[in-house]
Amino acid sequence: MTFDQLARQMWHHIEPVHAPLYFSKEAFEEAAALGYAVEPRWPSYFAWRTAVLGAAGRGLVAATYYSFSPAMIAEYVPSIWETASPEQVLEARLRAVDRTIRALVDDVKPLAEAAELAVRAAESADVAHRPLAAANLALPWPDEPHVRLWQAYTVLREHRGDGHLTALQAAGLDGCEALVSFAAVGAAPVANFAGRGWSEEEWGAARERLAARGLVDAGGLATPEGHALRNRVERHTDQLAAGPWKALGEERAALLAQLNLPLLGAVFESGILPAQTTLGIGKITVT
Repeated sequence: MTFDQLARQMWHHIEPVHAPLYFSKEAFEEAAALGYAVEPRWPSYFAWRTAVLGAAGRGLVAATYYSFSPAMIAEYVPSIWETASPEQVLEARLRAVDRTIRALVDDVKPLAEAAELAVRAAESADVAHRPLAAANLALPWPDEPHVRLWQAYTVLREHRGDGHLTALQAAGLDGCEALVSFAAVGAAPVANFAGRGWSEEEWGAARERLAARGLVDAGGLATPEGHALRNRVERHTDQLAAGPWKALGEERAALLAQLNLPLLGAVFESGILPAQTTLGIGKITVT
């Protein structure tokens, strides 16, 4: 197995353990306690994920999130910081993670060894030109091992995500085109991306741009060239994500994956993650 392949394999373990922050009952309760509306989930999503950047404005969030419509981001940013400060959000985020993981597994003590390995991988990550990874890595490590594990996974997840945006830009895909091309290869239905805020007109214009490049056909499905481009994006993403796993080594990465299995299984068995999220894991990276 190459380290590029190992990076993708480990993403399958990490992403589902990171993602419950955006969907769990415990996280919504913590968000509501701060004063955020939890229907829809976007105020807390933007707060949880963005607080590491400080009281970021809409331009910075649009640049780091990339595949969300800037108009949709403007509905929530910067107004989310009027509800709670980034410092308050980060404190509540740790509580939300602690409660969520404790609700998933009966005993968090066995996660301590996994946390040590994940922290080692995260601390080896080169975070140059990776703002969300760098910001999360700059945070103090939490005391509780299971929360420390989640924090390390978040660094690694955002490290991969930041690299994915580099791969998309290198392929000449803007934020909306990235989603249109993702749907065009059949990885997920178009309806799954409604939450990203792009209008029908913007989606149609992006499809026309891709068609002009020969990447989608008249029906919006990927051409052979479109499939090849998305495959190159994914390979590039894997290459850019390989560093921490090369540093950790294949043997220790395999041990981390084994130690992670009970928590990973508990996440899937809980039904916390919506179907469109679980279907996307293992296919194509979407941040």
